[in-house]
Amino acid sequence: MYIAIEGIDTAGKSTQIAELKRHFSHALITKEPGATELGKDIRSLVLAAKAKSKKAEFLLFLADRAEHVEEVIRPNLEKMIISDRSAVSGVAYALVQEAITPQELVELNHFATDRLYPRKVFLLELTPQELQFRLSQKELDGIELRGADYLLKIQKALIEAAKLLEIELVRIDATRSIQEITQEILKHLD
Repeated sequence: MYIAIEGIDTAGKSTQIAELKRHFSHALITKEPGATELGKDIRSLVLAAKAKSKKAEFLLFLADRAEHVEEVIRPNLEKMIISDRSAVSGVAYALVQEAITPQELVELNHFATDRLYPRKVFLLELTPQELQFRLSQKELDGIELRGADYLLKIQKALIEAAKLLEIELVRIDATRSIQEITQEILKHLD
């Protein structure tokens, strides 16, 4: 089964993936972007902000996604695959940037992935108050420096992206304890 853990920065994706790894010791853990050799190069390019066009940046992420599906996902479909982010994130961030229409986003992702998407996506959702608190407790990266309002806009776009891609989305209150969140995810994997 191929699943993905989604959520904005500080929502607890890495923590939940580590917890799930304890329950599925033979699972393949992967991530988007940057899980392949080409993906690492693409990630470096994007982080260096060399692309001046939002469309060019989106297409770089799409190239990473196509390579990820071909090299990592497709050859391992008989295993449990747990991905840190997925096409849902790519579409969500592009929706917020408003450089590409929703229909184009869907069509381009279908092309890049051959419609091979996670069977379920678990969205770890934060309240505005919890997000503000978590951001205040850490040194912020470039995305987090855009502020809580931007991150909450991304969180809303993650829900829209899953609908556009027709992927089953399980929304989880990420303000609960680590164990409660893990149990909620496991309940939906039975």
